[in-house]
Formats: sequence, structure tokens, C-alpha cells
Amino acid sequence: MSLYGTMRTGVSGMNAQANRLSTVADNIANANTTGYKKASTQFSSLILPTTGGAYNSGGVTTDVRYSISSQGTFTYTTSTTDLAINGKGFFIVQGSDGVEYLTRAGAFTPQADGTLRNSAGFTLMGYPYSSDADPTIVINGFAGLEKINLASGELNVQASQSGYLHVNLPSNEAHPYSKATSLVAYDSLGNTRKLDFTYSTTATPGEWELAVTYTDPETNDVYDMMDPAGPSVIVPPATATPTQLSFDTNGKLDIAGGAPDKITTGELTIGGGVLNGLEISIGGATGGSTQLAAAFAAKGDIDGIGPSGVAGYEISDDGIVYLKYENGDLAPKYRIAMADVQSPDNLKPLPGNVYSQSSDSGVIVMGYAGNGGYGKILSGALEDSNVDIGEELTAMIESQRNYTANSKVFQTGSELMEVLVNLKR
Repeated sequence: MSLYGTMRTGVSGMNAQANRLSTVADNIANANTTGYKKASTQFSSLILPTTGGAYNSGGVTTDVRYSISSQGTFTYTTSTTDLAINGKGFFIVQGSDGVEYLTRAGAFTPQADGTLRNSAGFTLMGYPYSSDADPTIVINGFAGLEKINLASGELNVQASQSGYLHVNLPSNEAHPYSKATSLVAYDSLGNTRKLDFTYSTTATPGEWELAVTYTDPETNDVYDMMDPAGPSVIVPPATATPTQLSFDTNGKLDIAGGAPDKITTGELTIGGGVLNGLEISIGGATGGSTQLAAAFAAKGDIDGIGPSGVAGYEISDDGIVYLKYENGDLAPKYRIAMADVQSPDNLKPLPGNVYSQSSDSGVIVMGYAGNGGYGKILSGALEDSNVDIGEELTAMIESQRNYTANSKVFQTGSELMEVLVNLKR
């Protein structure tokens, strides 16, 4: 029976080398496939018990493993929607079957409907994003995910809600002294509203008055934006309700002494557009308005977006997808979701360079790029295959030689069996 065993061992060796050649062929074929992770064949011996001094030859078995956790190099492109992950994690994509999968293949292209689809036909998923707070993650599932959509055929308008204006008021100017500056805000219809901020000295050193007004360019009516009863027409503008400002001996806005660190305007409604409750910081713990022996200086900004169409998009390294409008404003719309498992190399590979959870991979855990150990997202880059052609060609030569050697074992066993059969003539 040992001759039969020898032949079976030779066959198992040939099958094992054929499996290795198959993984080598796949690796070489996908050497230029974005995000592809190489497969390798691992060998394990089969030992049969020896009985009565007769050796029973066993054989070899194979197990295919995937180097999914091994990161490839990066190729940089000119497309903003080409994405790569520098570190741990996977993109979450949805197939045509409506099922979510994991992938590192980030060659996404905008479609006619605004979605982002990679070369294998899988659509990128993410969470709707608000600038007020990060979306809530369902840690162990895909609930709440949506297809990221860059389409926006409508004009975008965002009423102003907050801003800041930090000034230096010259302490060496004699009373009376007055200086004005302006900031532009947007109402609910996207109309620009130029707010005038007038700073005036008082008879008390270190104390100033701040008046905020709006002048209607069509009627020249002046509105007092700080009137507690709501903006009203005032004549003359000097009668606007002032906000009292005081500064300490270091020239800092004396918030502890009662000076406000921010002001809030009333509701202004003109032509149907509403500007309401605009909050403007004038102080702050890390800077703000001062009274120093230097010239008047001001810096500030107010949020909000006037009527503007979408001109493009940007994707940050923490996965926030911004729509870029014609006026240069950026509006966050989505945050790209990421996922990981405890044992990425044990994920189940599927056609299209995607993976699904297996019993050995561990459960899927959701997160965001740059947080909790997840890698950062590179926009305008693609992760290359982690296949080394030199290693694969070497493995091919080894498999070819080993296959030939195993075939010789089988051939020798067959020849010896023929000799044994021919002993009886």
C-alpha cells in the first residue's frame, strides 16, 4: 500500500503547487488594480500514523490567505474624488444589490445622478453632515448611511447666524473720537445686508460706545440693529442704541467688569428677507477687541452664503465632503464613513475588490477618518496594489519546479507499481 500512498502524496503535492500558481496568476493579473490585496498559498503537512513498521506517506494541504491589512503605495491623481486611506480602515460602499461592503478601492467617479461610484460599480456611502455637530455613528452597523451625492442643481442660500469683529480702539485719541467699520451679512433670501459698526469715545477714559446700524440702499432708512424692541428706523443715525464697552488697565475688553464679549442683533425684515438674532463676538478668551496706543484696526467676518451655484467640491482628510459654491464658500454636506474589523486578513473577498464580514474577521466597527485609530483620507490619490511582481515571478518559478518534482514522485511510484505487477507472468 505504500506505493499507492506515494502516488497519492505526489498528487497532493501537484495540487498544492497548482493552487499556489493560481494565486500567483491572480496577483500578477491584478498588479495594477487599485486597492487590490495579494493572495498567498500557505502549505500544511498531512501526517498519517505509521503501523507495523510500515510508513504511510501523507501529503500536503493548502490554505489561501490575503494580505488585506498590508497597505500599498499611493499614486497621486488630478481628480478630487480619487480617494485613498493612509492607515487603517475601509470605505463603505453599496452594490447594485443594495448590500454594503468594505473596500480600499477608492477610484470614485461622479455619476449623472451625483453619486460617487468606483470602477467596479460600487457607490460610496456616508452620513449627512451638519456644521453644528458630527453625525451620530451607529458603531456596529450600517444604519443611517446614505449614498454621497454631489449633485445640487439649485442655488444655495444660508442666512448669517454668527460672526466676529475684533478691533483695536486707539487709547491715545482725544475725546470726542469716532470710527466706523462694516461687515456684510446675508438674510434668509440671500440679500446682502451691510452692517455699520460705529465706535465712539465717552467722557470716561477707557469706556466706549458701540452702535450697530443698517442703511437701506433704496430708501436710505437707517435701522438701529441693537434696539431691544427690534430694528427700527431712526433719524438721525446718531440716536442708535449704544452698547457700552469698557477696557481694563491692560487694554483688554473688561468682560469681568460687565462689558459684553458678544452682541446679538434684533430681527430685520426687508423685502421678505429676514436677518434675525445674528450673534457677533467682539471679545473672547483668546483675543478680541482691545484699547491700545495704536491706530484703529479691525478684522472680522460673518458666516452665511448668498445665492450661489455649485462650482466644485472638496474632501478633507477627515472625510468631510464640501460643496464649493461660485462665491468661494464651502458647505459641508456629508462625512465619509469608515469601518474596520479586528482581523482584516480574515475578511471574505468578493468580486469587485470588496470584502464582507466573516466568522473569523470579527465584527465591523464604524468610525471616522483620523479618529479612533482610523487612517486619514487622501483626496486626489489612489492606493496601489500591494503585489510585488518580483516576488510573484520567483514564486512562479518555485511552484513550477516543485510541481515537476512532485510529478516525478508520482511517475516513479507508477513505474514501481508496474514492476510489482509484472512480477507475475
